[in-house]
Amino acid sequence: MRHLAVGDIHGCYKALSTLAAFVPFQPEDTLVTLGDYVNRGPDSCAVLDWLIAWKRRGILVPLRGNHELMMLQARESDDAFLRWQEYGGKATLASYSPFGDGGRLVDVPHAHWQFLEDETRPWYEIDTHFFVHANAYPDYALAEQPSFILYWESFNDPPPHESGKIMICGHTSQKSGKPRNIGHAVCIDTWACGKGWLTCLDVGSGKYWQANERGETRVGWLE
Repeated sequence: MRHLAVGDIHGCYKALSTLAAFVPFQPEDTLVTLGDYVNRGPDSCAVLDWLIAWKRRGILVPLRGNHELMMLQARESDDAFLRWQEYGGKATLASYSPFGDGGRLVDVPHAHWQFLEDETRPWYEIDTHFFVHANAYPDYALAEQPSFILYWESFNDPPPHESGKIMICGHTSQKSGKPRNIGHAVCIDTWACGKGWLTCLDVGSGKYWQANERGETRVGWLE
């Protein structure tokens, strides 16, 4: 059984669906998605539909990213809503609009809110690796990590974690289009919503697959 980690999707449904077929994902794989499913890209609605559907047929471990936090908080106040809009929420709402009118929060189905609130988690670990959206303090256990570090802290080549496990994360976009591997930590946000790629990494072998919004694909190995 493979443990496959998928970087920040950011509404890039074409890249996600292309990647799923290219790898291809199998129901027996443990698919760990690192958060930031929404905002910036063109079809956040379809991305969440895909994740919810895959969870019914395979093993999905969906982490929570800072963009999911902002979307959830957008319901709480006008200030939070405007902040979300500034960080790509306009594109997210537009993906829910059946009439091309920009969309509204009430257009987001209950199943999507439930997925974001109840199914996403702050971290995940296996015997050899742990997975977070953004980063982790090296001297704190995963259960003790502050939210700011898990969801907002940039990669910046962190030191090894006390657990001795390899950290797999996203959040900090690698404009090169390639994962950044420093041995004890790997960042696989490869700028899918920009001019880069969506990455899926087999953490056991170091092989990775990539797809983009143009439908292009490629394969590589961690350096």
